[in-house]
Amino acid sequence: MLDIENLEHAYGASTVLRGLSLHIPAGEVGCLLGPSGCGKTTALRLIAGFEAPRAGRIRIGGLPVADARPGQEPTLVPPEQRFIGLVFQDYALFPHLSVEDNVGFGLRRWAQGDHQRRVDEMLALTGLDAVRRQRPTELSGGQQQRVALARALAPRPRLLLLDEPFSNLDVELRERLSLDVRELLRHENITALLVTHDQHEAFAMADRIGVMHDGRLVQWGSAYDLYHRPASRFVADFIGQGVFLPGEVLSADAVQIELGVLRGVDVAQCDGGSCLALGRGAAVDVLLRPDDITHDDASPIQAEVVRRAFRGAEFLYTLRLDSGRQVLCLVPSHHNHAIGERIGIRLAVDHVIAFARPD
Repeated sequence: MLDIENLEHAYGASTVLRGLSLHIPAGEVGCLLGPSGCGKTTALRLIAGFEAPRAGRIRIGGLPVADARPGQEPTLVPPEQRFIGLVFQDYALFPHLSVEDNVGFGLRRWAQGDHQRRVDEMLALTGLDAVRRQRPTELSGGQQQRVALARALAPRPRLLLLDEPFSNLDVELRERLSLDVRELLRHENITALLVTHDQHEAFAMADRIGVMHDGRLVQWGSAYDLYHRPASRFVADFIGQGVFLPGEVLSADAVQIELGVLRGVDVAQCDGGSCLALGRGAAVDVLLRPDDITHDDASPIQAEVVRRAFRGAEFLYTLRLDSGRQVLCLVPSHHNHAIGERIGIRLAVDHVIAFARPD
């Protein structure tokens, strides 16, 4: 449904997008994830048609809506002719209109009967039927977000674009709504692209996630692959929690760290290739996630609790090793250890991820 090829854009002398390419099949949800200034919102604006790319091509539903390839006459379809829906960070609702009229705003050219049936359907799907006569200022933030979503989906767009849609909501509501929105998109079989800096949002909603860095798409894949098979040190650092411990390459599938020898289910990866390519004895940094270390009272390896964060079902412990380096460990919350206490730990690593140590 959405194809982007070698998209580039700049503001004056400042290049903000560099060779962006991605593909989202019909009915799937994609996400551009990254820190502020990485180019993800600019990409969304180019797809929406608010700006013209400096180079590259965008197709929606197989039809070119922007084409700025060398040697060809540029193509730029206006935003209103791209058959897309938009949900903005600030919702952009019409304060003088009721919820019902906001949702139906994009259906003004529909036949009256079809118009009303679609509005009723969207209000029911988003749980807004009881507040249909109220105005946006009378609603909670979560309800306003639902109105914005219902309005964007009502005309049955080919593609839905969501720009940081939950950033104004509290954490609990954000998590709940992201799951609700995902179910709604599945129900409507809508293809969507989400832009966010919140990886929990991305993980909850998207089938495929693209991590952006300095205007480039550095990895495009599932949440599982981004977490367990990061393609670069930046992705490894940005996604999830983890620490790097120094290690030494022993063989193509083994790396030595101070906690022992790591032999993952997957062959040890160093910068996307075999660690052995770096040579036996090469110095690497090994990524350890909190779930790579298990609490085990019987283990001879001990570490000191230096910090702990209670998360309900589990504690996230920060542990100091004998070398002074620190690691993270998820422990069921009935194991309540005090700061300063030494506990037994063991490795439980399924995916060995390492990167050549910077000079």
